[in-house]
Parts: sequence; C-alpha cells; structure tokens
Amino acid sequence: MVSAELAEHGEGRMGLRVVISPQGRLHAEEAEGGLAGAAGARVKRAFEQGAAAGIVHLAMEELQTALPAEWDFLRELGRRYLTALCRCGSDAEPAAVPAPALEELAFLVMRAPPMRGLEYLSAESLAETWQEIDVFVREQIRAHPGGAAAYLRDRNPLWRLVGRVTFHLAENKRDAARPFAFLATYTHRVSSGGQLQHYPLKHALEEYARANDRQALVSLLTPVQRAAEKSTLAAELVESKTLYQPQAWTAAQAYRFLQDIPLFEDSGIIVRVPDWWKRKAPPRPVVSVKIGEAAPSRLGADALLDFSVEATLNGEKLTAQELREIEAVAGAGAAGLVRLKGQWVEIDREKFAQALEHWKSVEKMAKEGVTFAEGMRLLSGMPAEVGAQAGETEAVREWTGIAPGSFLEETLAELRTPEAAGEAPAGLRAELRRYQQTGVHWLRFMTRLGLGACLADDMGLGKTIQVLALLLHLRQETSAGGAKRRASLLVAPTSLIANWMAERDRFAPELRVRVAHPSEPGGAQAPGESELAEVDLVITSYGMTTRLGWLAQRDWRLVILDEAQAIKNAGARQAQSVKKVPAGARIAMTGTPIENRLSDLWSLFDFLNPGLLGSAKGFQGYVKSLSREEHADFGPLRSLVRPYILRRLKTDRRIIADLPEKTEVQAFCGLSAKQAILYQQAVKELAEHLDSADGVQRRGIILASLMRLKQICNHPSQWLGDNGFDPKDSGKFERLGMLCEELAERQERVLVFTQFREITDPLAAFLRGVFGREGLVLHGNTPVARRREMVEAFAREDGPPYFVLSLKAGGTGLNLTAASQVIHFDRWWNPAVENQATDRAFRIGQKKNVLVHKFVCRGTVEERIDELIHDKRALAQDILDAGSGAEAKLTEMGNAELLRFVALDIHKAGEA
Repeated sequence: MVSAELAEHGEGRMGLRVVISPQGRLHAEEAEGGLAGAAGARVKRAFEQGAAAGIVHLAMEELQTALPAEWDFLRELGRRYLTALCRCGSDAEPAAVPAPALEELAFLVMRAPPMRGLEYLSAESLAETWQEIDVFVREQIRAHPGGAAAYLRDRNPLWRLVGRVTFHLAENKRDAARPFAFLATYTHRVSSGGQLQHYPLKHALEEYARANDRQALVSLLTPVQRAAEKSTLAAELVESKTLYQPQAWTAAQAYRFLQDIPLFEDSGIIVRVPDWWKRKAPPRPVVSVKIGEAAPSRLGADALLDFSVEATLNGEKLTAQELREIEAVAGAGAAGLVRLKGQWVEIDREKFAQALEHWKSVEKMAKEGVTFAEGMRLLSGMPAEVGAQAGETEAVREWTGIAPGSFLEETLAELRTPEAAGEAPAGLRAELRRYQQTGVHWLRFMTRLGLGACLADDMGLGKTIQVLALLLHLRQETSAGGAKRRASLLVAPTSLIANWMAERDRFAPELRVRVAHPSEPGGAQAPGESELAEVDLVITSYGMTTRLGWLAQRDWRLVILDEAQAIKNAGARQAQSVKKVPAGARIAMTGTPIENRLSDLWSLFDFLNPGLLGSAKGFQGYVKSLSREEHADFGPLRSLVRPYILRRLKTDRRIIADLPEKTEVQAFCGLSAKQAILYQQAVKELAEHLDSADGVQRRGIILASLMRLKQICNHPSQWLGDNGFDPKDSGKFERLGMLCEELAERQERVLVFTQFREITDPLAAFLRGVFGREGLVLHGNTPVARRREMVEAFAREDGPPYFVLSLKAGGTGLNLTAASQVIHFDRWWNPAVENQATDRAFRIGQKKNVLVHKFVCRGTVEERIDELIHDKRALAQDILDAGSGAEAKLTEMGNAELLRFVALDIHKAGEA
C-alpha cells in the first residue's frame, strides 16, 4: 500500500505538522505522523510564540537537525531571511530587510512539499510571513546586548555577523588571454546614501593594524578562513596572499571560482559575479527535446506524440562549428567556460555529450513517438520511469531542456487555464455561472481527449450541476450524430444517491437515470442491453461495486466518482473494484485538496490516469528518495498532476464576485436499519392510538409522535435514551461526518443547529473526533457570561472549528461570522426560525459566502415537509407563517391522510 511511504517519518503517532490557514498564515498543529521527539517538543515551544519565532528557531537552533520536508521548507525560508539580514551590513540595529521579489517567492511556493492548507500558500502570503519574521528579529536585536552581531552569534555561531568580505568576479574585455578579473573587498561602512562601501581587502590589514584591533581583524577574516577549509581555490588565494591583490584570470580560473560559489556563501562570504551567471540556471548549451509539435492522428491518453532532439543555446540551434568549439574547451578538465554566440556559457563536455547521446538513442527508439503520459512526465521533470534512481539520470537531465511542441503546448494551455466556451446544453434548467461554464468546457475537453479529470472545486461551488451539464452535452452529441448511446456510470456514497436524483430532477430531468442499488425496486438486478441502451446514467454506491459484477462487464462512456476520497486507500476492495470498471474517460469529484497527501494522490491518479504516476512501489520509492534529499523539490510532481485537476476556491475573489451571498442546499440522509425499525414501530403505535383518541388527547398524541419521529431521524439513542450514540446507527451522523471531514481539511468553521438540547453534547463529541479539536456547545442552560466568552473565542482566527447550538438558545442575538458553513441537523419546520439561526453567520461583518446545509431523512415525514416548503403548495404557506408550525397543521389532518404523510418509504430511506 502506498501509505507505507510515510512509515519512516512516524505515521501513526502524534507529532507536529505544518498547517496553512485560509488566510495564508503558518501554524504548527499536532497530528499523526508529524515531527516528534525532542526536536518536535522544541519546535512546538517555539511556534507557541508565533510563526515568526518558530521559523527563526528552525533556522537557528535546528539548522543541522534532520527534519521532514514541510519543516525543512520553513527552515529554508528562515535561512533565506537570515542570509539577507547578514548582508545588510549593520551591526547595531538593522533596517527592515525587504522581502525577495514575488517571482522568487513564487518559485519557492512551487517547490513546497505537501502540507495541510497548501492551496492557501502564495508568494504574497510568504512576503507577509517574511515581514513578520523581520519585525520579530529586529525586536529581538533591540532587546539583546551587543546588537545584531551578538544576537546572531548567541543564537547560532554560524550566523554571527562577520560576513563583511566580498569576492568579486568581473569580465576583463581588454585582455583576450585573461578575460576575467578577481578582487576581494570588505564592507567598510554604509554611505550616506544607504549603500555599502567596499574597499580592497588589503586596506583592512592596514586599517586594523593602525587601530591595533586584532579581534576585529580576526572576526572579519573568519569567513575567509572557513572558505579556505572548504575550497582549494580559497586556500590557494590565502596561502599565496594573492587574495589581497586584484588579479587577471583565465576562463579556467574563473570557472573554478564560479563552481565554488556555494562554498564561499556557506562560509559567510558575499559573492558578486557577472549578470549572465545565474546560480540556479547558468547559461549553458543544452540538448533540446521537443514533444508534440504536430497533432497526433488520434486523441487519447495512449496517443503517440512526435519527438525531436537537437543541441541549442537560448533556443537557437548550435552549428557544427559551435559543437566543435565545445569539444575544444580549454584546460585539462572536461568542464569550463566557452564563448558561444557572443556570450560566456558553461559547458561540461562529458555530461553534454552523455545527454546528447542519451536523447539521440531515445529518439531512435521512439520513431513512432511517445505516449501522452510519457510526454507529460518528461515535461514535468519527473523521471521517465517513476521510481527510477535519480542518480542514473541526473547528468542527463542537468544538460537537457524539454519543451512542448505547438500542438502539445496548445493542449496544455487548455488543460491548465481553461476558459468558458460554448452554449449551455439543451435541457439544462439552470443558468451556469461563468466559472461553472469553464468547468463544463474543461470536462468536455478532458473527456474528448480520453484523459482522467479531477473536478476539485470547493464545497458549494456546484460540482454536481457541472457534471449534469456535461452528461446533457453527451446526450445531445449522441442524438445529433446518430451514434449508439453509451451510458455513463456514477459511483457515490449511498447517502448521496438521493441528492443526485433530486439534483437531476431539478436541473436535468431529461437525463434518463437508473439507480443500481437495493434502495430502488430491482436496483440490484443487471439491466439488459436494450434497457441500458436507453439510459444516460447509472448510479450506484461504492459498496455495490464489489457486489454487482456486471458493472465491470460494461464499457461505460464515463465513470464518475463523487466524494472520490473514498478510494484514497489503494488496497481497499471498493477502490480496487472501481478501478476495474472500463470507461472511455474517468472523472473524480472531490472538495478535499488531494494534492496535500501523497498516498491519496497516487490512488486517485491510479483511477484517473493509470500509469501516469507509475506503480505503487515505484511511486513509493520516488517519494522516499525525495524525502532523503536535504531540500526536497516536489515541484515536478505537482507540475505533473496539476493539468488534470481543476480546483476553484470560495476564497478566490474571481469566484466570490460570481456567487450569491447565501446558498441553501438539502442534504438528504438515509436511515440505518435500527432507525427504520424504530420509525415503523412509532408509526404503527400512532395508528393504534389514533383509533381511540379525539380532541385535545388526539392532538397531544400526534405532537408526541412527531417529536418521537424527529428524534429517531436524528439518532435512535436520542429516542431510546441509552446514551449510545454510535455514529453507524444514524444516517444523519454519517452525513455530518462526511461533510465535516471536508470542512476540517479545508479549515472552515461551522455552526450546527439542533432543536434538541439533549443531543448537543453527543454531536459535539462526534465532531471532536472529526476535527481533532474541541469545539463549543451552547444551549439554554449556558450562563450569559459564558455565552459572551464563547462568541469571543469563536471569533478568533485560531478559534474552535465548530459550534453546536440549540436553536432556541442560539438562534438569535449572536454574531458568529467566523463561520461560513451552517448545518441544520434537524428541522424546525418553520423557515423563518431557521433563517434567524442562519443569520448568526450570514450578517453584517460576514466577508465570505455562507453555505447552508439542511439535513432531511429520505422517505420520512422530514422529506414530505421539506417538499411542501420547497414547492410552496397550500400547506407550505401555512408552515411559512411564523406564528404556527408544521406540527400544528398536521394535527388537523384526518387519520388516514396523517398516516400516509408520516409513513416510511423503505425504498427511499435505504440503509445508510
């Protein structure tokens, strides 16, 4: 199983993990598999003082500690800040250290490893964190005796502020034989213009000798001494004393210097080189590989893309003469500097030749082309074979530039940045918002290519209606082309099947749907070919995929997974059975950021695009090899999967501007077997009592029975009073858990309303397990002063994740705008009262869209009341009257009508 990849990092035990809040702020949170032991305890104490203190701690005290990738990422941010601070040139109280350019921070974000809330990390949020670190460090320096130098020295000797020496390398165009010049300087002072002034290093000897300040000279030259211990070149400069004189260098000498730049900088020396030398990507000729220049003869994941190889410099093809010049690099070594096309470039003859030979051999083997998956892996920077040892291909990849050709570049642009296009399908009874039009267009494009697509929109953005629109497009295209209809298969949790049917009825009634589930008469029977030929969509549950063998014997147009995180465990039977179902294309729907967990990611892509991430064992090996690297780079992996994932967030202003301020949805729930038995028993007893009652007594019996039915729909233990509250015994608890698992992952806050005080504590206990944190509970017995404390606690950015409230006690007067999700666990049957409760979150001060979930048990009196309210029929108008509730109206029905109204529809209720 892929989850074994994390075992060596402590999976299964509590530790400390990095969390990024929706506001882009960094936090430390206890979770399974995190940083533990003494290091975890130290880091936890540091982060209790704030993110800035924690990051500085990582870069100071934990500088040489082996850390998981997410903590190493934060440590690297701290290292960058302290490096910049040391270069500011002030020993007393340094000025503010400006954050790097957003482009540099965006590059850092791209390299970030998986961590919770990764989708909220941006260049802008890192810039804000940088500023927080700067404020924190400068406050620490102000309070520390001796200023910045003493502060850094006391925290970690490696960061002592003695790095005043600068090594300069510049071009010397007046001497063709020695085209480079070297000079060592030291920072003398800061000029009135705020610029550091550099003097030749030999002046330092004279200045400190005059001042008889040997200690200052030792401090100044300590970085040079450290460099001499690491670099042979630096040692030669020190021993020969040529360090103190300007020098003219050959290209070979300059190249030795450029290669040792990391050693100089690690020693605390500032290095200044010509602009054309980029330390991360120095100018160099490369073997340019181009994939997909022309459109393939057919589309699909197995389509073959053309493949070409040539040697280039900055995109220009190298001539035969220029290749000969590379072969004639001066010096005894194979690597050096050579002047090509009017500029100095780096070349390593052996590695360059090795890369050219490798790709020429690949070109010969790939005469017919490479597959789409192979091309995507190559473009992302992943190994051609996932799990291959990085050392085997490092030299080749270092001297290779891979780019998409015209066709593939256009295709990738469509995948990565889709735009709304085309008209809404015929039969869609809704107006799609622009981002939904974009989603439908993207799904059509992906399925036409035969590629797997993950629609990962945030909860409440309408994933269901986008998929229904796609299915209507397919129906329309089939009818227009006269082709034989191929049904699509939708797999969803049992509790969501009713939601899909309700959404179909509301938005796409023309779609012909068959439910393959025992909750529908004949639902478990295999349909005939003629019957299936008339169906657009078959809906089943994950559990049924392991029991209905005929599902894997059909060739489906699409296989669609709702709540696709259900297959995150690659070894589970339902995950394996779903992956065996053949289809023209596959779609996964999830609101959970699957990019943040690598084990889940592999299993999902094993369904969407089998083979893209290699085998489970190969992927596990690849991830382990990354985790062993000092600064793991997850950028290639994220680049590889990103084109197949469309994710929009409610926090995106482009999305918020296009959404209503409040969205209400019915959350249909099934009944467990225990609930169904108790419900039918209650209806039977009501019928018996009605035969012998009238007047006030009859009214009391009906009201008591309705209360009993409501309690049974919530949880059998609420009616039985046994304090059991096993989540498996309630369809509502199951649905609440499913919903709040996603909210917990998204770090969204939620209000849960119930009209029953006795169930508030069981709900809170259940949610504590889902969120992994304590929440709040408010009911009629909560003291007024305590209520105020709760509201203030909930309003904090790091406040409790959930707030369970009884409707009477918490339905009015409270300002709880920290929540953007509202759940009505049971219904008051009076929309005015429910709206008052919803307005605890949806009110002035709320900056986010509010999504309201109204729980309704299918096949029960709850569903029938909800239908009346929704359809606004005659009785619904009475229910809408705030002065009377549905219970009062139901007492006025005749016995037969009342019993029909409350009777259980066992097929609809199903088994949760």
